Amino acid sequence: MEKKLKQHPSNLVKIVLFGPESTGKTTLSVQLSAHYKTACVPEFSRAYLQEKWDKTKKVCEIKDIIPIANGQMKLENKLAKEANKLLICDTDLLETKVYSEAYYDGFVDKELEKYALENQYDLYLLTYIDTPWEADDLRDRPTQREEMFMAFKHSLDKYKKPYILLKGDKKTRFHQAVKEIDQLLKK
Repeated sequence: MEKKLKQHPSNLVKIVLFGPESTGKTTLSVQLSAHYKTACVPEFSRAYLQEKWDKTKKVCEIKDIIPIANGQMKLENKLAKEANKLLICDTDLLETKVYSEAYYDGFVDKELEKYALENQYDLYLLTYIDTPWEADDLRDRPTQREEMFMAFKHSLDKYKKPYILLKGDKKTRFHQAVKEIDQLLKK
């Protein structure tokens, strides 16, 4: 499994959308990839868990965490080969780690934790909870948004990951993200 969770080396600038559910990460990741004409790594867990829900009406279980992590890194490593100087990631293994801790009483698989901390990204875009909650089959914590946001923020602070906080409407977030990414691309 170890090799499956490892990020392949690249010269790309890598950006991660990071934060609780229903905070606009997917919308912004698609906008940014279109703006920069580059690859966008979708959130593997969304398709994986929606398929599971459609077949069984079951939500994420602890046994799903490693297949989700493996699928996410497989997508990232594949799409990194197609990217143009910049790779936009709708999530990463650190986000999977935060969810594992939140949903399974602090449990995190040791290999997941290792690569969640070792894999490198140039900037995390932490999305705040000032967007309207949008319910779907998979989202289940509308009353715990602040708690989940703090878990994500704490993780970035604890592991000293480079990040900016995005607040406001879609247009404001997009412009703030572009400003930060443009600065990274100039370096």
